[in-house]
Amino acid sequence: MSRWPTRLLLLGILSCPVHAHDAPREQRLPAIRPAPDFTLTSQDGVHVSLRDFRGRVVVVTFIFASCTDSCPLLTDTMVRVQDKLGPAFGPRVAFVSITVDPERDTPEVLRQYADSFSADLRGWAFLTGDPASIRDVARKYGVFARETSVGDIDHTFLTSLVDPKGILRVQYLGVRFDLEEFRRDLLSLANESN
Repeated sequence: MSRWPTRLLLLGILSCPVHAHDAPREQRLPAIRPAPDFTLTSQDGVHVSLRDFRGRVVVVTFIFASCTDSCPLLTDTMVRVQDKLGPAFGPRVAFVSITVDPERDTPEVLRQYADSFSADLRGWAFLTGDPASIRDVARKYGVFARETSVGDIDHTFLTSLVDPKGILRVQYLGVRFDLEEFRRDLLSLANESN
């Protein structure tokens, strides 16, 4: 059964064509390239870099707190995966949600957003920064955002999986994907380093 269009592998740079990944479950997920690093500000006002998560699988998503459409669906999906991961969440798998609306999403706003979803902040960072830095990080991950005429933000939904060595391995497209496949991919990447 094809996994298109939910799980994608980006080969080469992000501007190249996107290809589906349909590897058997026992096959390792291919390495795409080193994941773009970033240093942004967390919901607690602390600087956080991707390299701070070395040794753990990192899930990178892009959201904004005032979204009433797809962002809450994606965050809810991540909370369900967080819960299914059990004790692996935090020590072996971490989530990073980066805002695409840094002008409104202050650390305090992101903290309230995280709390409203019962996100476990022991393994999940909600990040903001100056608009130029956010645009740069989003672009490097293949996420494009623009403000609409009514002040909303349209953006692409790519959920990126980064392995414990900092290599981008898979990107899921959209907000509705197979949670069990996603959980298996996370645990597979976490187990590679054992």
